[in-house]
Amino acid sequence: MPLWIPVTVLAALFQCWRTAMQQKLRGLLSVNGAAFIRFLYGGPVAVVFLLLTLAVTRRALPPVGPLLFVYAAAGGLMQILGTNLLIMAFGFRNFAVGSAYAKTEAMQTGLIALVVLHEQLQPLAWAGIGVGLTGVLTLSLAGRGLRGWDILAATVQPAALCGLGAGFFLGGTGVLIKLASHQVHAPEVLLRALTVLVCMTLMQTVMQGAWLAWRAPEELRKALVHWRSAAWVGLLSASGSACWFTGFTLTDVALVRALGQIEVVFTLGFSRFYLKERLRRGDVAGLLLVVVGVVMVAFGSA
Repeated sequence: MPLWIPVTVLAALFQCWRTAMQQKLRGLLSVNGAAFIRFLYGGPVAVVFLLLTLAVTRRALPPVGPLLFVYAAAGGLMQILGTNLLIMAFGFRNFAVGSAYAKTEAMQTGLIALVVLHEQLQPLAWAGIGVGLTGVLTLSLAGRGLRGWDILAATVQPAALCGLGAGFFLGGTGVLIKLASHQVHAPEVLLRALTVLVCMTLMQTVMQGAWLAWRAPEELRKALVHWRSAAWVGLLSASGSACWFTGFTLTDVALVRALGQIEVVFTLGFSRFYLKERLRRGDVAGLLLVVVGVVMVAFGSA
């Protein structure tokens, strides 16, 4: 089995777990505050990961190209916007449905990577993305039906618009991370991924922290006061990001994002058992379609 497959599954699990904890903190923090804690507490964890990797490999910090900081800043900003939109989607619908809309990022990432990185996927992988997207739509329609009008009506809901926007920005983030990894000159994949992660996370902390200090200083205080819960978000965020960045470095960004749809499976579990949200019958059909799509992507990339 290619290494990027288990790495991506772990990334999806960590991300889902982290997002579920962020959703629980929404009662204490604003959208920006809940998004900020992943960078504030994830940054130090990412630095520790990098230092441990340098110690194990007995290497110094790798040299980097001048465009690393440009790609990291652009990717960091897109991830901030995507994360904020995702959390906003939760406010319109529940955690499972809000995440489902954002999972269109697999298809959007494939198109962005095709244009920017010229990544070509096998027909079976594209078909798997399509099947997974159908599963996502089944989840997001929440029993409305699959007629054209139903799909259109569901797509123009505020939750759908926020989720689709989140998918676009998060898809673009993956492409920019891939470009940033090309600017790190090191033989070890993990070292390249962690270098980009540290650079990007620290820049995100400064960017969103400055915004909060200007527009909502009270949220900065809350982020520090609730450090016990927020620190776990940071740990899960850094762990998930390390896996995502490694996956992007190992193979095509579109493949990683497509396999990452397995997160929907984890999402339904967290929604039902962790957040105690009620699920609909259509969730089972959507879940099965997502799983089938993920399997098709995995075989299509073999």
